[in-house]
Amino acid sequence: MNKALATLTLALLAASATQAQSVRTERNMSLDLASQIASHAVAACAANGYAVTATVVDRAGGVRAVHRADNAGPHTLGASHDKAFTSASAKNNTLAMMDGAQKNPAAANLVHIPGFLLLGGGVPVRVGNEVIGAVGVGGAPGGHLDEQCAVAALDKVKDLLK
Repeated sequence: MNKALATLTLALLAASATQAQSVRTERNMSLDLASQIASHAVAACAANGYAVTATVVDRAGGVRAVHRADNAGPHTLGASHDKAFTSASAKNNTLAMMDGAQKNPAAANLVHIPGFLLLGGGVPVRVGNEVIGAVGVGGAPGGHLDEQCAVAALDKVKDLLK
């Protein structure tokens, strides 16, 4: 009888462990955090005289917040979105991806993925090593400047990303 009880207990534990592995827990970004990041990115660029749009997406690439500076060009909406989407999807800075695509002919095909924009300005939002979304900035006179604004915004909220 004890052997049957032990076998049943082991079977139940194994089934429970298998079921637990089927369900994942993921961190994601709140609307408040996304709005803060977008606001800080626009402010960082405005401090340097650049009218930009900042879009923040969640880990799946869904838009959480968009802030558009006065006088930001209409093209900045799409550019900031695509940079954020690309960064969240690839879990990488878009400036680094652009550099990689320019140096590696095989990576050059990334430009053919719908929604991908390999220009600087997309930066992942991380909690530890986990990417919970990304911020994309468009409108400064150079992707490296868009990226600086995105990084500055993330620096402003770093205490919330723990």
